[in-house]
Amino acid sequence: MHSDGLDYYLEGNQMILHTGGAVCSTPWDLASSNMFEAVVDMYVKYLQERNSSLVDVLMLEPWGSARRASFIGFLRALTDNSIEMIVKMLVNHEESIYHKEALHEFVEGLYDFWRKFDRFLICHSEDGRFGHDQRPYRTFNMTIERITHLARGLYRDICENITGDHPRVYRQVSAGFDVGIIAVDKQWKHPRGYGDVFQGIPFIRQVLINPPLLIDPPMNKRTGQFRKVTDNPIAGIIIDKQRWLCYPAKVGPLVVFVYFHQHFIGLGCSLSNLFEIASDEELMNGPDAVYFFGVPPDALSKFGELPTVFYDDTDNNILAAAVPLDDFYGYFGYLKKMILTLHNIVMMKRDRLPFHGAMAAITLKNGASATILLIGDTAAGKSETLEAFRIMSRGNIRDIRIIADDMGSLSIDSEGKLIGYGTEIGAFVRLDDLEHGYAFAHVDRAIIMSPHKINARVVLPVTTLSDVLKGYPVDFLLYANNYEEVDEEHPIIDEFQDVESALAVFREGKAMSKGTTTSSGLVQSYFANIFGPSQYRDIHEIIAQRTFEAARESRCFIGQMRTRLGIDGYESKGPQEAANALFMLISDKKHKESQSIPKGV
Repeated sequence: MHSDGLDYYLEGNQMILHTGGAVCSTPWDLASSNMFEAVVDMYVKYLQERNSSLVDVLMLEPWGSARRASFIGFLRALTDNSIEMIVKMLVNHEESIYHKEALHEFVEGLYDFWRKFDRFLICHSEDGRFGHDQRPYRTFNMTIERITHLARGLYRDICENITGDHPRVYRQVSAGFDVGIIAVDKQWKHPRGYGDVFQGIPFIRQVLINPPLLIDPPMNKRTGQFRKVTDNPIAGIIIDKQRWLCYPAKVGPLVVFVYFHQHFIGLGCSLSNLFEIASDEELMNGPDAVYFFGVPPDALSKFGELPTVFYDDTDNNILAAAVPLDDFYGYFGYLKKMILTLHNIVMMKRDRLPFHGAMAAITLKNGASATILLIGDTAAGKSETLEAFRIMSRGNIRDIRIIADDMGSLSIDSEGKLIGYGTEIGAFVRLDDLEHGYAFAHVDRAIIMSPHKINARVVLPVTTLSDVLKGYPVDFLLYANNYEEVDEEHPIIDEFQDVESALAVFREGKAMSKGTTTSSGLVQSYFANIFGPSQYRDIHEIIAQRTFEAARESRCFIGQMRTRLGIDGYESKGPQEAANALFMLISDKKHKESQSIPKGV
């Protein structure tokens, strides 16, 4: 801890502040903090590197210890006193009275410089007081809101004491912290051999986000897949636990402890828009899998050039995964997809068929209803088709419930029906694939990643945990085909005539890549799902055969939908026409059901 009670780290463009409860109470306290000094140091260096005229006018070079102490002391004095008063009290600052405009420009620039950081506040204490707070928002209010007001107040006080004037318009811009976290140490029963690795890393219990949260991770694409290895990647690793947090994610019915280095804190906090935080009871029961995101690269070097690996620890009945601390892996896909890979493996071990797809329960105003499952690879048009359906059918939809946006699992109930479950409460989608303006209409909940780059993404909550876990009977099981043209012999939606022809298409897993990974062109992946099934193919084949046979027996429609999302010119038209065909299919289902009911019933 620093002497002012605030422990801060700078990780790239991320300013991370740790507090055990004590925060600044006045603008003077904030100006007296070590963090304030650090930001002034960085800003002066920034001006020096750009040969700013302010460096010469304000004599900021050389920035030795004497000049540094004098100038920062002068800025602190401006929190409570006018510049005219200060030049009378402090020696060596008489010339400052003639450089009011330059000083004012410096303070304005310093304020903007501070606000360009992605700012995170972590509230934790050894006694766990924050974790037992019955109203966590009070904690956030006492920390984040206070520092926000102090930062704005400090800026305004100094400016007014320089200019001698007050603004006519006050803009309440975000000047404090973008994200607040309550992190608390918790005791739980570690699997044998893991205690030294886990002990001492605090768990995230509450998260506060001031949306829209815009972050720019180092990478905006994912490459390769997650490999099963024969050595435990986290066994014996040595890490600085003060720079780690654990997000205990509720992934469908499972709990995955996601440990991340604070270098990736922006990505780690974004999990809160994708997965619910596990309860205290679930925490005490321990996880189904653990994932260390940001392990020292040397610890994983033995696994090759792409050490995105997991280990099936059958002795402890737990999966353990790891990815190195390297900006190459600084993309949300590495975080999300590994978590879902672990989920899929556990589901197969529990005799469920994992799927890579989007699932929704739809009810129309005419009384027709159906649960749709679209299975397909990344950017096959699954979520885009459901989104187009939502848009075009606004006047005809009574209810649409998202069950799974990306991954889920299928089981067979006692009556032989196919039951679908989800994993995430949120969606991680391309900005380009959303309805124009949709992200801005929901900006009050959004986490937006790399908005200025190709494959810009947004993380949005789209459903509830209860809908994810409820289990819905599947009426339509469709493969999302984004690469084939539509003609008389290839309709938008067609039904497979038997289980084997259906399995052949799903097993082949063809898709036209859209650049969301480093793959391009027409690609193939086993069941369009490299996240678990391809690593456990023998088990998956048995479950898939049984599941598709059950779907056929229970009269579930098994077919494929040609979204054409991967074909140039059909990025919008393809999903829209697929959505229209889907609407007709659901309506036709109601018509067939009414025809099958005997008269008088």
